[in-house]
Amino acid sequence: MARIRIKKNDLVQVISGRIQAKGGDRGKQGRVIGVYPETNRVLVEGINRVTKHTKAGDNQGVNTGGIQVVEAPIHVSNVAVVDPETKKPTRTRTRVESIERDGRTKQQRTRVSVRSGKDL
Repeated sequence: MARIRIKKNDLVQVISGRIQAKGGDRGKQGRVIGVYPETNRVLVEGINRVTKHTKAGDNQGVNTGGIQVVEAPIHVSNVAVVDPETKKPTRTRTRVESIERDGRTKQQRTRVSVRSGKDL
């Protein structure tokens, strides 16, 4: 199982699928709401919205049923983290820094954008 390099609250962009002109989500950006490593999927705000039919009383004490529009998880390979400087999709890299605190040297990892080199 591959390690997911996308974290919660990251700004991501959809890089595959149907284009927006044909009703798809490719090119849209949104914040990551949840990460599901067991299925390699992420839940992105405003992306992959589906209609869900709910029965009355099923939804934690809500007595009204009907049709709700909710986000569905999308595969992690179909999204890329957005570079904070250029606002375009990028890959991520980790930079290891040595920090000296209280007389001890400690290694700290930082996620870095490949495109611009800025911290994520």
